[in-house]
Amino acid sequence: MDDIVRQAIAKWPNVPDCFGWLGLDARGNWYMRDDQAQAAGSFAAQEGGSNAGARGSLLKHAKLIDFIQRNYESDASGRWFFQNGPQRVYVELEATPFIWRVDAAPGFAVAAHTGQPAHVQRCVLDQQGRLYLQTDLGFGLVHTQDMLHAADALEQGLWMPEEFKAADLPARFAYVRSPQLLQKQ
Repeated sequence: MDDIVRQAIAKWPNVPDCFGWLGLDARGNWYMRDDQAQAAGSFAAQEGGSNAGARGSLLKHAKLIDFIQRNYESDASGRWFFQNGPQRVYVELEATPFIWRVDAAPGFAVAAHTGQPAHVQRCVLDQQGRLYLQTDLGFGLVHTQDMLHAADALEQGLWMPEEFKAADLPARFAYVRSPQLLQKQ
């Protein structure tokens, strides 16, 4: 977490949390979700459905994205947030808290969408063939553009996938896809 953020928390300790305004898609892109986007529905698409109107605006400002990613953490309940000064901005997840980028052989280095390097501890495959990795940083989905590299790692026996149903992953790996929905309950 940035020092300026820690200082803001100390200066203003009672700022209310923010829900629904920030989303992370399955490719590691950040979206700002205004009232209109939130009213259009859930950030995460339902099986077979579309959520295009609910996504909001794709963030493109590199320094803002870097700031978000440096201050991206989770709480004890498995809700992921961006610490924006004294305010926690809880993140709506399309898929998982991390989106993994995988390098080609021979190294198969793994890095989060945040740029942080990670060490693979476990590999998971869901019923639709999506590949996930549990790492020292946390749990996440392999980016679609890196599935060829990931498949090479599987073929070489570096990762041995365990099968899980996609619906069971949040509970099994302790993350919340929609803190906003959880907060409303």
